[in-house]
Amino acid sequence: MTEQFEPVIIGFTCNWCSYRAADLAGTARIKYPPNIRLIRLMCSGRLDPTFVLQALASGADGVMITGCHPGECHYLEQNYKAMRRFLLLRRMLTQMGIEPQRVKLVWASAAEGARLAQEITAMVEEVRALGPLNWGKVEVPAFSPHPSSLKEEVPA
Repeated sequence: MTEQFEPVIIGFTCNWCSYRAADLAGTARIKYPPNIRLIRLMCSGRLDPTFVLQALASGADGVMITGCHPGECHYLEQNYKAMRRFLLLRRMLTQMGIEPQRVKLVWASAAEGARLAQEITAMVEEVRALGPLNWGKVEVPAFSPHPSSLKEEVPA
């Protein structure tokens, strides 16, 4: 019997809107797959792209970035900054040979728990169809030179 692949998705959520939307989905008992692990940020604009790369390298199969709708950010225009970073990040991942569908940007206000649950479900299904990333599981040979191997041989 073969097991169905279950993706692991890391969700970076804005404290003011999308994290509260996830909380609303929970209190309203709206079901969504348990494949997502939510990490709360004060703002989606504070998400450093290296966090996304680190999540993928650490074994995540996908990353969802969520924040306030454009124009409704509690930190003025930081979600526009998040959108620009997201677009650059997807281009970079494509150049690295990673499917851009593995990283998704979703706008969700605190009142949109049902919409956020739908987006999470859709992303889990999409990543499940893509299969495991296995990016962090690639073995890279460790380079630990012996001090004597660093000396250049000089003929006498």
